[in-house]
Amino acid sequence: MKRALLVAALVGALASPALAHRGHAGLTVVEIDPASGAVSVVHRFSAHDVEPALVSIAPEAQPSLDDPRAVADLETHLRQRFRLDIDGAAIPVTHAATDLAGDNVRVAFAGETSDRSIQAVTIDLDFFPGVHDDQEQQVNVRINGVTRTVVFRPGSTAQTVTFGG
Repeated sequence: MKRALLVAALVGALASPALAHRGHAGLTVVEIDPASGAVSVVHRFSAHDVEPALVSIAPEAQPSLDDPRAVADLETHLRQRFRLDIDGAAIPVTHAATDLAGDNVRVAFAGETSDRSIQAVTIDLDFFPGVHDDQEQQVNVRINGVTRTVVFRPGSTAQTVTFGG
């Protein structure tokens, strides 16, 4: 009987919502088309990771993605705290779209480069400082079907990926 109670307690603990989500992570995909010069940057997060950050990102808004002002402040935060250089030239990006669907947050930006033979892409980002100590942001950089990946954690510095010869 004691063993059955212990097994039931362990199963209940494993099913606990607190244990279901152990870390905080996001994904950024940077796609660069050297032929056209188009640069696309898409950041993806879980809403339950973003909403606690809204307290500091959007102090004048409700800390909810239901508040349009909070969403606008999030878009500004992501644009300002993401830096992209292609072969040493800074690439400014502008907001293109935001999609909120359930727990999924997708914020897209667009930019342009005149560089046609890209050798190095440098990324620097610092999203939600001081909110989640375990926040990780994976960044995939794609050029001509080749993908390079870097991972950022709190305190990470700029990282460079190389392409070509």
